[in-house]
Amino acid sequence: MSGEQAGPSKVESKSNTKVAIHVPDLKVARAFYERVMGFRMVARTADCLELDSGVLRLYVNWDEKNVHSFVPSFNVPELASANKHLTEAGCETVELESGGVYFKDPFGLVFDIIQR
Repeated sequence: MSGEQAGPSKVESKSNTKVAIHVPDLKVARAFYERVMGFRMVARTADCLELDSGVLRLYVNWDEKNVHSFVPSFNVPELASANKHLTEAGCETVELESGGVYFKDPFGLVFDIIQR
């Protein structure tokens, strides 16, 4: 993504109360976030823990290759057009099996968009 863009964005997005992190060991993560931090398990799959941490919903994703710290999430009304908009703006995007899309901003910071 280069330079400034003139005019309003073609895609509306709003932050939500969900944050994702990526860790190489879900067993260790579960022990820490449930037992040490006291978060309540909401849902669990082989690759993801969904934890209620109060105001934020914490998604702990198994990822043995890429550890990401806190991936803020944004709701968009239509995922495909938001993904296209970000790609055309020069952002690197990755479609997730969960149905969301991760993208990197111009500084390399990772964010999530999800259709809601």
